[in-house]
Amino acid sequence: METKHPLPPFNTETAKQKVQLAEDAWNSKDPVKISMAYSIDTEWRNRNQFINGRQEVQEFLKDKWQNELEYKLKKELWAFLDNRIAVRFEYEYRNKDGQWFRAYGNENWEFDENGLMQKRYASINDLQIKETDRKL
Repeated sequence: METKHPLPPFNTETAKQKVQLAEDAWNSKDPVKISMAYSIDTEWRNRNQFINGRQEVQEFLKDKWQNELEYKLKKELWAFLDNRIAVRFEYEYRNKDGQWFRAYGNENWEFDENGLMQKRYASINDLQIKETDRKL
């Protein structure tokens, strides 16, 4: 059976660890590595997209980083309880035309007993920025 430590129920320390592990993984921009933190049948809502299962997660992330270049992410623990964690995040990227963006959002995560994320609901807003306004 696959496990991904730390396992729920979370406390402040383990919730922060889970958030940092997610930030590090996403900044690797490796869709396969990232997908291994999710259950086989994971359910996502990402903006207006619904993504189901690791294979769809990998395809989504591969497409994401073909369009969001020089991606850099920062996550922050917002709240936690038992097997759930809420985070706020921001990330910066540029598109293929060279326009920079900063995206802000919130995610709600739910984990199974093995520490794999079974649900991820993300609400995200993008703001056009100048390259000189980057902070990440």
